[in-house]
Order: sequence, then C-alpha cells, then structure tokens
Amino acid sequence: MSETKVFEASPEAKGKAKTFRMYAFAAWIFAMALQVFAIIKLISDDKLILMIVAIVAILATAIAGSTFWKKSNKLDPPSEKNGALFFLQSQLGAFMGVFCLLPMVIMIFTSNSISGKTKAIAGSAAAVAMTAAGVSGIEFDPASIEKYTKEISSQTKTAQGLNINTDNVYWATDGTKGNKYHAFDDCRYVKGKKLSNGSIQKAFADKGSSELCKICAKRAAKSKVPDAAKELVPQ
Repeated sequence: MSETKVFEASPEAKGKAKTFRMYAFAAWIFAMALQVFAIIKLISDDKLILMIVAIVAILATAIAGSTFWKKSNKLDPPSEKNGALFFLQSQLGAFMGVFCLLPMVIMIFTSNSISGKTKAIAGSAAAVAMTAAGVSGIEFDPASIEKYTKEISSQTKTAQGLNINTDNVYWATDGTKGNKYHAFDDCRYVKGKKLSNGSIQKAFADKGSSELCKICAKRAAKSKVPDAAKELVPQ
C-alpha cells in the first residue's frame, strides 16, 4: 500500500476549481456593477423601493460569488506556508461580500440628495446586507494542502487497520453528492453508479475531501475477525 504524499489536486479538480473561480468573479463583478448603477442613478433620484430591490439583488449575487469561491478552495486548496496569502485566498469571499456593498452604504449615509426617511431605511438595509454578505463569505474551517495531507494520512492508517486496500477505493463520479469513498464497489450507496477507483489520495484529489463510508468500514471490520467471532460484530 502506498505511503501518503503531500496533497495535490487532480487536473480534473483544478479544472472545476478554475471554473468556480470564474463564476465567483463574474458574480462579484455583476454585483459591483449593480452597486455603481444604484449609486449613480437610484441614490441621486431618491428612489427608495428600487434601492431596496438593488440591495437585495446585490446581496444575492455577492453570496453566490462567495459560494462558488468556497467550492473552488475545497477542490484546489491553498497552502498554509504563506500565512498572508492563505488567509487572503481562504477569506476572499468575506472581503468581496463587504466590498460589493460598502461604497453604497457610505454614499447613502453621506448623500445630501435623499430624504432622511430614505437615508434611514435604505442605509439600514444596505448595512445589514453588507454584514450578511461578509459573514456568509467567511470560511470558518478553511481547506488547505496541509490539512488535506494530514486527513489523508489519518484515513490511510485507519483503512490499513481494517485491511482495506488504500490504493484501490471507490467513489461516485456521476454527480452524486457527498464526500464518501468506499472500500467495496458493490456497497449499496454506489452500486449501479458510475465509479472511479484509485488511492485514498486520489479520492481526495478528485472530490476535494472524502471519508470512508461507514457501511464499508463495518463490512471491512467484520471480514477481519475470525468466523467464530463475526456474530459479535455489530451489523
């Protein structure tokens, strides 16, 4: 069975991550363009209802961008070796979420062309939306090359303890959600589905993050014990 190497995302995972990053930047650019329109046109014309609509649209688009960014980092994570770059890449969704609304918040509260009522309602709505966009973009448990390498090493040792061939595990490749890999290709969770197989390292590289299926773990544990003791293993 192979020794654990430093994690590296597969070409397929890197390709998906690149696509998600493009989606993220497209969403953020759209949100900022809408913000500029709101600042130039809606604030100066004191259009409260349209300002609220714009704020909601900016918030939704900013959150969509952050969601795509988080997905990209799980597939192709940054390294912790450079702390500043790691923090920036991991938390970019939070920064962009705030930036997509901060100029609008400032302009609303400093504008002299809108009424006090509009300033209070629209300003409060924009401030709340900015906070929500920022918080939604925070990555509380950021992925990293070092973290994945450690997880792979730990799971490899666990699988080896169950006599699982860590160079030949299985995972679904037909769009099935979840982050499990399987020791048996006839496991009920993947039976009949399109599968890929390879090492635990490759399972991580292809799916971003994975863990051993509990059903497969029980089956492997049962196959380890002597026949006379198998009945003692929980089903």
